[in-house]
Amino acid sequence: MVVKAVIFDWGGTLTPWHEVDGRAAWVAFARGYGTMACALNDLTAGLLAADQAAWQAAREEHRSRTLAEILASCGVEPSSAAAEAGLAAYWDFWEPHTLTHPGVWPVLDALSSAGLRIGVLSNTTWPRDYHRGLFERDGVADLIDAEVYSCEIGVTKPHPDAFHAVLAELGVSAEEAVFVGDRLHEDIEGAAAVGMRTILLEHPMYAGDHLTPSTAVPDDVVRDLSEIVPLLTDAGSVGRG
Repeated sequence: MVVKAVIFDWGGTLTPWHEVDGRAAWVAFARGYGTMACALNDLTAGLLAADQAAWQAAREEHRSRTLAEILASCGVEPSSAAAEAGLAAYWDFWEPHTLTHPGVWPVLDALSSAGLRIGVLSNTTWPRDYHRGLFERDGVADLIDAEVYSCEIGVTKPHPDAFHAVLAELGVSAEEAVFVGDRLHEDIEGAAAVGMRTILLEHPMYAGDHLTPSTAVPDDVVRDLSEIVPLLTDAGSVGRG
């Protein structure tokens, strides 16, 4: 069957992969929130534990959480002025870690020019508006036809409902779509289970999923996103130039 759509994971696929100090992110929030020095460590520890619990539920039970739920679980009113100040500091911390990989624009442009629809499916606690803002900031928003975020649908990859949700947004069947991701369990195993062709983006520092073992075998393996263009188009190089 003809491929009509390409769906990408976000973190580590459309962004460069690297380690991030999760505690430091919540320290930034606590400081922006205006926490007194004597209570900063307690709030940071609580938020970090809630964040880690959310990701554990995502891995083990395929249940999603929202950032607002994480904050509320620690007694923080998400809509309060103090929380907004804390989130401003939190987002400032994440700014350098959320940059779209510089090679993404030409890849998405080439695929779109070849007539393929582009989707994004991400396991995330962060709201849609924030993610959309990142794509707009980096000049790729207009090349993305559909975005699905786990925090909005109640389940996380590799749950089949997550993949069906983005397929529905794109208006294609699983057999007409290719999934590109950097994790064997969430991305490759999950997409293959619903009938999608899969491409693993293998990083020099990290291949597959370092948290959840998987025996999944991708249809293709690439080291750079540019390699998917000749795999999915008739010509080896396409685009508007």
